Amino acid sequence: MSNSHDAVRARNLGALVIGALGVVFGDIGTSPLYALKVSVEASGAKGGSDIAQAVFGVLSLITWALIFVVTVKYVLIIMRADNHGEGGVFALTALVLQNSSKNKSTRWVIMVIGALGAALFFGDSMITPAISVLSAVEGLKVLSPDLKPYIVYIALALITGLFAVERFGTAKIGKVFGPIMLVWFSVLGLLGLAEILRNPAIISALNPFTGIDFMLAHSGVSIAILGSVVLAVTGGEALYADMGHFGLKPIQRAWLVIVFPCLLLNYFGQGALLLRDPAALDNPFYRLAPEWALIPLLILAFMATIIASQAVISGAFSIANQAVQLGYIPRLRIKHTSADEIGQVYVSKINIFLFLGVVTLVIGFKTSENLASAYGISVTGAMAIDTLLAGYFMVFIKGWSKLVFLPVFGLLVLVDMAFLGANLFKFFEGGWVPIAVAAVSLLIMVSWVNGRERLLAARWTSAQALPEFLETLHLNPPHRVAGTAIFMVPHEGIVPLALLHNLKHNKVLHERVVLMNVEVVNIPHVKDDERLDIKHLAHNFHAVHVRYGFMENLHIMRAVALLRAREFHFSLMEISFFVGKEKVVAGGHFPLLLSPFIFMHRSMQGATEYFRIPFDHAIEIGGHIEV
Repeated sequence: MSNSHDAVRARNLGALVIGALGVVFGDIGTSPLYALKVSVEASGAKGGSDIAQAVFGVLSLITWALIFVVTVKYVLIIMRADNHGEGGVFALTALVLQNSSKNKSTRWVIMVIGALGAALFFGDSMITPAISVLSAVEGLKVLSPDLKPYIVYIALALITGLFAVERFGTAKIGKVFGPIMLVWFSVLGLLGLAEILRNPAIISALNPFTGIDFMLAHSGVSIAILGSVVLAVTGGEALYADMGHFGLKPIQRAWLVIVFPCLLLNYFGQGALLLRDPAALDNPFYRLAPEWALIPLLILAFMATIIASQAVISGAFSIANQAVQLGYIPRLRIKHTSADEIGQVYVSKINIFLFLGVVTLVIGFKTSENLASAYGISVTGAMAIDTLLAGYFMVFIKGWSKLVFLPVFGLLVLVDMAFLGANLFKFFEGGWVPIAVAAVSLLIMVSWVNGRERLLAARWTSAQALPEFLETLHLNPPHRVAGTAIFMVPHEGIVPLALLHNLKHNKVLHERVVLMNVEVVNIPHVKDDERLDIKHLAHNFHAVHVRYGFMENLHIMRAVALLRAREFHFSLMEISFFVGKEKVVAGGHFPLLLSPFIFMHRSMQGATEYFRIPFDHAIEIGGHIEV
């Protein structure tokens, strides 16, 4: 991030902390609705003494999972692996690629690992809204069992409202949701504290050996217990993915001062309640509240789960934006929703895709308990990939002490693998759903990267070198017409096919020809004084290299305005943009991996729309190219 962004963030730290509560912490902040209940039930506890033993063991495991996975791993370590203030698996992958070996195989492995992490995050982005909203609405059964048939319909209505407001952007949403989540966490803490004071013996669950002893004593169900305990840390990866929205310090402050203490108080309050009344296991979260407060708590939970869904959805938008800019998926329309924070974006196609997926899950699974079986695999897989990439970057690239941090990251990987392994056993109970979403997402990304490389190679093979072309203009100079022609080119050293087609059929060249190549670099944004490189060539040809950060909109007229101010004092009315409109076709062989690429390339957003070239200045010239 630039100094100006850092200065703005420093002045508005308090506001950013509140905003972060509304956008970043919704997912992990609503885990108390179901995490302890599902984990205790997974232990197989039946009677009062069994439930009491399970409560102490599960609480100990949840506490140290929050400390180790979220606080130590994400908040204190991984969030320091930022790409100029931006987080998420693609920002991390870009960092590693930027500093890794030039070996093609090594780079492909890193790219696929990063793509897998993003694919798993997309799977998580579907399940989180479904389970969060359903778990909140199920509180209506505590109010009246007669409301049970309406739970799915109410959940669908809330989800529809959530996705409808996404287009307004995380800045505006955070201003509304932040204060609500502050109230939510305050209520969590107060409800838990009141019950802890009635039964302070529950505090002994802070002992980490309590959880370890419980697991050893219940080895037959230990995998099921671990698979449920992970529900308490889901949302930890969203802290990292959403870092570009608010910055490191606001997220750290919000977690350490507000979120983490209030979560612990509520979990321990639920545990204290279960020690006093094991029958409250049917819904220990809502049973914490006095009867008069049940309806207000239900309403607050509805709002909190809507906000929880927003946390992963905004993270999915950030990941999708980075994927487009780094060339992992086809061009999509990206809408930046804040003038101050470059990371706040809205992606309409991703919004529709997630909405349809969430609705399908709610209708298909119907209850949060059923969805809990599908939850966990994608989250733990994404977390493990974050740890592997961050560990490699911190130790082998950034130079952190190997003696200290190799064991630290090794331990973090072991914890991640334990959680992932426990959740893999839920594959046939619904865990296949996020895996299927992740597999499709990974296929799309790998196919696009592979096909894009083949396309660039095909262009290069059939292209004419620019120096040779300029030499031919000496021998047979074409007719020149007034004005400036800007050709969008994939490489500065070759002649664009659009120029060759125009010269062949129209027999003319413009007075000034600009060959403009756009590169998306591995930093979030580029300063204007570093955006352009200009080379002046023979025959009034000019090669212009334009750089954009991977979090920026590729608004080409901004580059043209800079070009006009620095070099050419042309009128914007005399510019013509020539854009190649290629139709990709299969060559002699047709690998299965190319099929999705060809389909996506033919249906993706055109270069004119992607670069935001004014339509009245754009000339599209088509052709076929084999890959």
